[in-house]
Amino acid sequence: MKRVRRGGEHFRVADPQWSDPLDGSYSLRNGGRWNAPGSFSVLYFCADRQVARANARLFLTKRLEGLPINAEDIEPSELPVLVVTDVPEDDFLDAVTSAGCREVGLPATYPIDGKGGVVGWDRCQPVGQMAFEDGLAGVACRTAATGAPTEGEEMAWIDRGVGEPLEATGTERFEQWYGTFDW
Repeated sequence: MKRVRRGGEHFRVADPQWSDPLDGSYSLRNGGRWNAPGSFSVLYFCADRQVARANARLFLTKRLEGLPINAEDIEPSELPVLVVTDVPEDDFLDAVTSAGCREVGLPATYPIDGKGGVVGWDRCQPVGQMAFEDGLAGVACRTAATGAPTEGEEMAWIDRGVGEPLEATGTERFEQWYGTFDW
């Protein structure tokens, strides 16, 4: 499988109520796009602030679905925070390039499938399992967040519980990093 080298500053959109936004135990219990429930721990990061903004919109849209309020109605202290961390440079499974996607059984158009929808978690989780079993640091992938730049990237960093844990180098309140609501 193709690999890409990634690392450096990355961003995590987090609920301000999370006691430790760099704890992957939630994804271990419940799974995520690149890890099945009970398989292994993953922390999901955005490669830049534009991708983080798109993920924050998605986070808030899902949170408010069916409620008679808008994001502007939420107390500022309850809006997502941006956690900044420095991910050690390492090899990641390549779900960024078309060739890398095809090599692991994803469409070259990932995150879009052949029918115009988003590739489901059921197709991504086995790919994450391959990265885990191959000892890679995780999966570098194109973002599936609506409204993100088409070249936007995310990272699924596998927390193997060895070495130094990731630490926050900064945490920014929503109004500091997001700016005005744009949806």
